[in-house]
Amino acid sequence: MATRKSSLFYGGLIAISSLVVGMVIASRLDLTPLSSAANVSLTIPVTNSDPLTGQIDATTFRNIAKIAGPAVVSIRATTMQQVRSTDNLREFFGLPLPSVPGQGRDGGEPREVPQTGAGSGFIIDKAGYILTNNHVVEGATEIRIRLSTMHESDEGLKARIVGRDELTDTALLQVEELPRTELPVMRFGDSGQMAPGDWVMAIGNPFNLSNTVTVGIVSAVGRQNEVSQGRSADFIQTDAAINRGNSGGPLLNIRGEVIGINTMILTNQMGGGNVGVGFAIPINSVRDLLPQLREGKVTRGRIGVYIFPNPIDEDYSKELNLPHVGGAEVQAVTGGGPAETAGVKAGDVIVEFNGKAVRDNNELVATVAATRPGTTVPLKVVRNRKPLTLNVTVEELDLSTERAEADAPARRGGGAAQDTGVGMTVSPLT
Repeated sequence: MATRKSSLFYGGLIAISSLVVGMVIASRLDLTPLSSAANVSLTIPVTNSDPLTGQIDATTFRNIAKIAGPAVVSIRATTMQQVRSTDNLREFFGLPLPSVPGQGRDGGEPREVPQTGAGSGFIIDKAGYILTNNHVVEGATEIRIRLSTMHESDEGLKARIVGRDELTDTALLQVEELPRTELPVMRFGDSGQMAPGDWVMAIGNPFNLSNTVTVGIVSAVGRQNEVSQGRSADFIQTDAAINRGNSGGPLLNIRGEVIGINTMILTNQMGGGNVGVGFAIPINSVRDLLPQLREGKVTRGRIGVYIFPNPIDEDYSKELNLPHVGGAEVQAVTGGGPAETAGVKAGDVIVEFNGKAVRDNNELVATVAATRPGTTVPLKVVRNRKPLTLNVTVEELDLSTERAEADAPARRGGGAAQDTGVGMTVSPLT
């Protein structure tokens, strides 16, 4: 009887021990149960606009990395690229051989092969929402997210594109299944507070080196860079080292709050590496788009006018009899567009849009873009020194249409037109 009790006791002990060991192994291998992340709403992060104060000491940047690092992820996006099969001998020797009849010039038929690119991103919601650059995931057939706690050989969590915006080069992703442990979340700072000389930190995945930390300063704010064909946006310029793979990662202030998304670098054509000139999308611009990104589409307004690039100074304002200094002088009007329908003509100076004074071209672009398509608003112009109010119905921006217009011959008024923003174009003044 004693022997039988001992056997039962040791058998039970072995079973319990096996269960415990299995749980430990599963946790070490990240095999913990996953929960679905689908249909969980996004909570827009709160922006901290408190003044940036305090001293920099020996632990400042260490603490920033410790606070923000866990919320930074590595992104691997697979796309299908079309290539041609080539003759083995030609490929080996690098010599041209006669093409085989019925095949392409390269000696083979085109075929699609998977290509994998790497980028960075950061978690903004515990439901698994991640911000990154649009160019990191555009056209992806599969997206994998590797958390900071995962090993570099781990294939990561599958993710989907929720919404993306080409003009700000922004994409919102969501992991399809959540890990058992709660995801860390990045905090938002106020990019409008940043000024040249402010300390910043970049964290990302350059050259597949996950969670790489670099430090620098803000070199400039409001730096204009082209984001689409002839269309520009404001960026934060920094000398914090940014390289290939940093795209989509956060630029942080000294509180460890994201104030920008690292997007592009100025580099020499030989090495292709960092030369101390990087650019980040201000997070305030992205935050305002999050509700639309969550719905899967960013909608912008357009009125279809082309404006001169030169700012209207005080003397010119007096000459034109404008109500205030500034405005946007119309160079040409898109045929059949909202502005033409409303009666806008070349030479008009737009001084007010929907009750808001227009100080310059950029202000008009931003105001029009933020107006819901289909809305009819008053447009105040000055024509031949006399004020005139027109009613214009804003239409939705279509990038393909805009690009087709940008490729058209130079608009009347002289010079090649250059688009400066949503639905607006500038050209050299003759």
